[in-house]
Amino acid sequence: MKKKFKVDKHLLIPKHTKLSDKQKEKLLQDYNVSLIDLPRIFKSDSAIQALDSKPGDIIKIERQSPTAGEAEFYRVIVDV
Repeated sequence: MKKKFKVDKHLLIPKHTKLSDKQKEKLLQDYNVSLIDLPRIFKSDSAIQALDSKPGDIIKIERQSPTAGEAEFYRVIVDV
C-alpha cells in the first residue's frame, strides 16, 4: 500500500492558517482593505486542502525570514 504524501507537512511549505470571521474583519479593518485588495490563492491549492476553506476565506501564511525572523502574508481564497 502506498503512503499518501501530505504536502502541507513538507519542510518547504510555510504554515497556512484559516482566519476566523472575527479575525478576518479585524484584518480588513486594521489595514483598511477589502477582499478584492488582497492577493489570491486558489481553492485547489494543495497547501490549503486540509483547512476546510471556501472562497472568500482569508489564509494567513507564516514564512521564516532571515532578516525579519517571521513574516506574515495574507491571501483570499478564490475559485478557479
